[in-house]
Amino acid sequence: MGCIYLIRHGQASFGADDYDVLSPIGVRQAEILGSHLAELGIHLDRSISGDLRRQQHTGNSALEQLRSAFGQAPALEIDPAFNEFDAEAVIRALLPEMLSEEPEALDVMRNGAANRKEFQRIFSKLINRWLAAEYSATSLQSWEGFVSQVESGLNRLLEQADNSQNIAVFTSGGTITALLHLITGITPAQAFELNWQIVNTSLSCLKFRGKQVSLASFNSHAHLQLLKAPELITYR
Repeated sequence: MGCIYLIRHGQASFGADDYDVLSPIGVRQAEILGSHLAELGIHLDRSISGDLRRQQHTGNSALEQLRSAFGQAPALEIDPAFNEFDAEAVIRALLPEMLSEEPEALDVMRNGAANRKEFQRIFSKLINRWLAAEYSATSLQSWEGFVSQVESGLNRLLEQADNSQNIAVFTSGGTITALLHLITGITPAQAFELNWQIVNTSLSCLKFRGKQVSLASFNSHAHLQLLKAPELITYR
């Protein structure tokens, strides 16, 4: 059977003006991941990323470690189907309708890095409303639309693959969540409960034969745990 490694990007710049940039920890996580794959003797046949900078930077940093170990690694291909959903758009569209019950929500979301626990609580409520389509905005990409986007990327990948390939997909937590929903049949709400646990640069493995896909492992981050450096285990 073939294997698709779903790899969440390294730590991004949460709370900064531009989130879509790896932090120094994020760069280190990606390098550690690449070294870990090399130590496991995993040779990749293809590597794919969404077009977000944090995804591409993670991919290229990890692949450079594989090139150093093996002398070669596949070039990073870009497929926007593996992009993250637009969390900022979800917040902008749904937050105004929540202010009557959460009057402090605007300040919390503007200063999320200073109050991560409250940010997560309110963001989770917004996500649940997005999943249930409990909003009036018409221009916002729906959960169903996002899942269709991700499914199109998976189908395209499977159509081009053979059953002996190892394929890395450098992507984001929401994208992995959509794939968990598609492949395992768990509800969107259940999938997002798992989403909150996905560690930066963690590995989830899908096994495939033709268009039959199953989940083999989820959220492995042994490459970070083995270093016994808690600061390397991050979630944003």
